[in-house]
Amino acid sequence: MKQYLAAAVVCLAAFVASACGGDDSKKDAVQSTEDAERAYLGLDASIDRAITLGFDGFNAASSANIAPQSANGDAAGTMTVTGQVDQGASSNKTMRLTEALAGYADDPKLVYDTDAAMLPALEMKLSMVPTGTLTGTLAGTFAISGDLKGSVTLNLSFTGDLEPDPSDMTHVERKPGSTHITGTATSGSDTYTVDVTH
Repeated sequence: MKQYLAAAVVCLAAFVASACGGDDSKKDAVQSTEDAERAYLGLDASIDRAITLGFDGFNAASSANIAPQSANGDAAGTMTVTGQVDQGASSNKTMRLTEALAGYADDPKLVYDTDAAMLPALEMKLSMVPTGTLTGTLAGTFAISGDLKGSVTLNLSFTGDLEPDPSDMTHVERKPGSTHITGTATSGSDTYTVDVTH
């Protein structure tokens, strides 16, 4: 009788643990559009940083290859952007880049990493350099840890204006406040619609 009673107590404890959230596999996972929005916002500033690193590589390039450009997250980790750019005398240029994150965090509660075998793709077209326009896309998946767990897939487009770099007129930069970013951030079955201007 005591054995049956003990077994019943164990089963009841297991049931209560499950009912009260004992399944850690779902704890802190993205489970709503609000979570998907937060997953995007943790990367929002990184988009500007990635574009800026692309421009740094473009301005420094002496061949079709852009040397790896790196920067730290505001809170932790690193971002590295590298790839290729069209060469020649044309005032229209296309950059085909990849973005790698390692323990990257602007918000210390959300940490992002990328898979080296499937790096997010950052592509930019510069038209009528140095005073023309910028169009581009960023597409790829980022693993999340910290307050949220899982991954977020970005499918973004952006536009902006170009201007000569005031500190070096032979270089080009984005005009501040002109970058308009639209698209989606999808995590699990939830999607956040992005529409911001930087």
